[in-house]
Amino acid sequence: MKIIQITAGTGSFYCGTCLRDNTLVAGLKGLGHEVLMVPLYLPIVTDEPAQSNGTQTFYGGVNVYLQQISPLFRKTPRWFDRIFDSTRILRWSAKKAGSTQPMQLGPLTLSILKGEEGNQSKELDRLIDWLAEYSQPDVVCLSNLLLIGLARRVKTALGVPIVCTLQGEDSFFDALPEPYKQECWQTASERASEVDAFIAVSHYYADVMRERLHVPDDKLQVVHNGINLEGYQPAANPPDSPIIGYLARQCATKGLDTLIDAFILLKKDSSHSTVRLRVAGTMTDADEPFVREMKKRLAANDLLEAVDFLPNLDRDEKIEFLQSLSLFSVPATYGESFGLYVIEALAAGVPVVQPNHAAFPELLESTGGGILYDGEDAASLAAALSSALVDLDRLSELGTRGRAAVIGQFGVEKMASGVASLLQECVSGKLTQEPDKSNQNVI
Repeated sequence: MKIIQITAGTGSFYCGTCLRDNTLVAGLKGLGHEVLMVPLYLPIVTDEPAQSNGTQTFYGGVNVYLQQISPLFRKTPRWFDRIFDSTRILRWSAKKAGSTQPMQLGPLTLSILKGEEGNQSKELDRLIDWLAEYSQPDVVCLSNLLLIGLARRVKTALGVPIVCTLQGEDSFFDALPEPYKQECWQTASERASEVDAFIAVSHYYADVMRERLHVPDDKLQVVHNGINLEGYQPAANPPDSPIIGYLARQCATKGLDTLIDAFILLKKDSSHSTVRLRVAGTMTDADEPFVREMKKRLAANDLLEAVDFLPNLDRDEKIEFLQSLSLFSVPATYGESFGLYVIEALAAGVPVVQPNHAAFPELLESTGGGILYDGEDAASLAAALSSALVDLDRLSELGTRGRAAVIGQFGVEKMASGVASLLQECVSGKLTQEPDKSNQNVI
């Protein structure tokens, strides 16, 4: 198949969606498919070889913004727009991307969702013209629901099926101010009828979005995320003293403050006096004040020296970081659609402790690689961490079991095979309510 994968880039930091899509494209190519990855807004940043290299960025972030705030920029010629699509300008704007909050993006999000009816319609025309000239694909894949405004025009112009992945959009939509929150959900639900199939990254999230979008069962399937397992190995020897790890964006919604507070409580127990905490993951300029506050909180409890902060690790550094851990936890406070970091930790043989909500029960039931705890407060997490740390033999068993499950169920080949099967059904017009599930990661 000839596949177009359209993914929104961040330009300056790692995000789970970009990492997943980049890995998927590499996996689809490995299966023999011809795949073109097209970045939107900003260049795609990934910790593996970028599959979008050599492809220009469409819907350039600066032009999209200018066209939103001024009718003048909706009529400027292409040669003028190229100034703001330059690599230098996009890199500059990328530094601001991490500080952009959903509360600030209501009108722009709604406009993008409206596609050809929105203020960025000439960007859509440009993308379609380029796609039509570059290659006639068999199918076009949209990275997430926020791009669904492209579906109608792309489908009509190219005459191919449109498939959209669902991976965590609800928290963004729900953070928009009214009336934009309601209008965006309504527009997305209406535009969903123009998509041939949706891929949810977990059964939990499929249930959430089926209800929110009113998508019929036969248009929504589940293919779990997978990772490139190359290089992932358990540590040759466990650390001398127990080490708890965190690997996600260093912000409140991922629960880093909850983990910090739980660590402070844990250290008050003399039986855990030697435990350390290591914090890694994306830290944008907008996250720095939060991280500074976390460090102040630790310093006030004389624990700053017991915690390492390691932002923005590359892939090799990430694997080395995971191998240094005894236990892993990202106590995300929202309805996480998957949690790629859970699979990464388990691939390195590190057991996890996660809250009993969102996609985490599904992942731990599939892998057997960790412990779920009830409650969302620091005390509940501290109790779960303490219980895990007092039985190191059990931790070792959980890590071994979880790693074996990830190797069997959550590798890139498994994900790519499941997605390719669904795409082929769309291309052949044989998508049914009861698809072949042999290539899907089903619990």
